[in-house]
Amino acid sequence: MYEGVVQSLIDELGLLPGVGPKSAQRIAFHILSADPADVRRLAQVLTEIKDKVHFCRICGNVAAEEECRICRDARRDPQVICVVEESKDVVAIEKTREFRGRYHVLGGAISPIEGVGPDDLRIKELMKRLADGEVTEVILATDPNLEGEATATYLARLLKPMGLKVTRLASGLPVGGDLEYADEVTLGRAFEGRRLLDV
Repeated sequence: MYEGVVQSLIDELGLLPGVGPKSAQRIAFHILSADPADVRRLAQVLTEIKDKVHFCRICGNVAAEEECRICRDARRDPQVICVVEESKDVVAIEKTREFRGRYHVLGGAISPIEGVGPDDLRIKELMKRLADGEVTEVILATDPNLEGEATATYLARLLKPMGLKVTRLASGLPVGGDLEYADEVTLGRAFEGRRLLDV
């Protein structure tokens, strides 16, 4: 235990995903020894990101304006929506340059253990987007892990009665992995080999 604000900094850093107690301590002491101008710049960026970055009103992706650049792009195919868990998944898929449709970011995955159910995700917003009949295919690109599979199955059952083509990314992605860590070639192959879900 350290005194006062040092311990407070370690505690706050420890709340970040993937940062354990030792990493939090290392980062805190790095900040303590860093140039004050660098620390001020970091603090300014952290404040700015909360003030200036929003979520797209259409798809839920990270955006600097009311709508993200993908939703504003008239060249994107409005008939195909790729459903992902998080904004970082959009970035991973965009790197493949295989997909020219639009996205829908759920904001997570169904996880009863963590208390995340369908009502905690942006599923209602997805259903509203699909109501006008313009979309013909929904690609379920949730992570290939237990939560991602549960979410994809739930969505497939929900979407099937709508007469939409519902596909899931194909093999090539490791089970238990996250989309953001997949390389472009693997993700590209997964898109090429996506399959219909039969629920």
